[in-house]
Amino acid sequence: MAAKEEGIARGYWKDNMEESVFALFSPFFVSVAAGNLDPSTFRHCISMDLHFLQAFAQAYEMAEDCADDNEEKKLIRHLHECVHKKLHAYDAVVQKWGFEIPKSEGVPDSMTAKYKQFLLRIASGIVEGEQVPCKTATPFEKTKVAAYTLAAIAPFMRLKSYLCLVTRMILTYLHPNNTSDHMYKNWLHYYSSDQEIQELAKKTEDVLDTLSAPLTGEELRLTAKLYNQAVKLQVEYFASLPIPQQQRTVVPLARVQDLNNDQLTIFSDFDLTCSVVDCAAMLARLATVITPCWTLADLKKELDAISKQYVDGYEHCVESITIGVPGEVFDCDGLCKALEKVAEFEKQANARVEESGVFKGLTLHGIKHAGQSILLHNGCREFFQKIKNEHTGIDAHVISYSWCGELIRSAFSSDLKASNIHSNELAFTEESVTTGEIIKKVETPFEKHQAFMKILQGRESSSNSNQGNKHLKVYIGGAVGDLVCLVEADIGIVFGSSSASLKKLGTHFGVSFVPLLRGVVNNQMELVDWKPKSGILYTVETWAEIQAFILGL
Repeated sequence: MAAKEEGIARGYWKDNMEESVFALFSPFFVSVAAGNLDPSTFRHCISMDLHFLQAFAQAYEMAEDCADDNEEKKLIRHLHECVHKKLHAYDAVVQKWGFEIPKSEGVPDSMTAKYKQFLLRIASGIVEGEQVPCKTATPFEKTKVAAYTLAAIAPFMRLKSYLCLVTRMILTYLHPNNTSDHMYKNWLHYYSSDQEIQELAKKTEDVLDTLSAPLTGEELRLTAKLYNQAVKLQVEYFASLPIPQQQRTVVPLARVQDLNNDQLTIFSDFDLTCSVVDCAAMLARLATVITPCWTLADLKKELDAISKQYVDGYEHCVESITIGVPGEVFDCDGLCKALEKVAEFEKQANARVEESGVFKGLTLHGIKHAGQSILLHNGCREFFQKIKNEHTGIDAHVISYSWCGELIRSAFSSDLKASNIHSNELAFTEESVTTGEIIKKVETPFEKHQAFMKILQGRESSSNSNQGNKHLKVYIGGAVGDLVCLVEADIGIVFGSSSASLKKLGTHFGVSFVPLLRGVVNNQMELVDWKPKSGILYTVETWAEIQAFILGL
């Protein structure tokens, strides 16, 4: 829908914006924002831009030859002329940034060469392994090749402009009164605000829209795929820019930590942090389908009553805790004292569920099947898969209030060790049918914290590392019940928009909530270790941010 209303190219950009996170969290952009990027890396980057511009000029020339319509040729020729203008003026522009292009960097690096090869193969008519020779192709086939070429070029200026805009906004926030001495401010301003750059990005997208108009649905899907590949190559390029060994960087955590000697442990809540719907809703849905102990009408009535009682009681509990003037300084003891009310409320709520018997008669097979259908947030499964397959030195655990750990184990399948899932359990008969009883292991914020500490103690006692080695703890959550673990971790990450109660309660006791990227840049500026109980928690909206920060590409 967005593509039709705003144009094909803008729709493609919206579909691919999340990829930009991996560039924003790269050592290059984090260090640029912090103002302490080694100048040699920056000079390398701006010298590679020359190779990108030269590749665009060559591709536009080839695309113009492919275009059959005179008006289309004129549009592409204009883009070609704009790029040539940028090439001729590039030395002068770089000097305005306060730099010189190194004379020794006349050869593209591996990632620049990879993108250039990708682009020129498409411009020559080689797409998805098939050759479309422009000299003998039909007019429609020629236009198709030109559209594919524009799809491979269009993301470049749009992505770079966006990355520089976000970086500049962080810089302005961290230095609201003075950015004049920032080494890279002119470069950031040029790509985020320069009118010619914005116009070139817009014109490129407009031409892509024009060339895409006659394409079939299958050809548009291929165009979208090429656009996505171009974005990924650009992001990979920024992530691979060489950082000198002597420069200290804070991202990605998995590379910053020496996992041969140090330890990195990741903890996560499950309901609404990993999953889109909480486990209670999944169990309720399952109960209405298969439980033999109730009529459907009575069961729905009882489940609705339990749900309403929980929601109303929870809101009242949080409201009663947050009466009065919010604190300006982080009060860890006060927060823990207040959470005792939450703990008592959660225990009473679980007791009501047990007494009702609504989850009596469920089968283990049915629960496993329901767990396999649980929808996880985009990027969550990939994050844990990447840890399992590529970062075996990282220990990952899920700690959840869920009544049924089997649901979580089934949701993750083999992506997370079963022993690394810590939750309550439903009791089963010998025939694998639930009794309605809850085996209570993790009911309260403090029991979550106990599980958290027990895991850490187990890791440290089983480690052969010396006492002086580091153990970095990251906790990801979004509920009030996660607060103790979040503030206890070296890095507490608050996920998603469903964390309003957590933020309200945390703010009342002096907790600060900072967007993760801004916090990372600030840490890069100060180059200090992450610290527990600092009273600062970091917010994210996507698992892509978490993966970019912890694992990188």
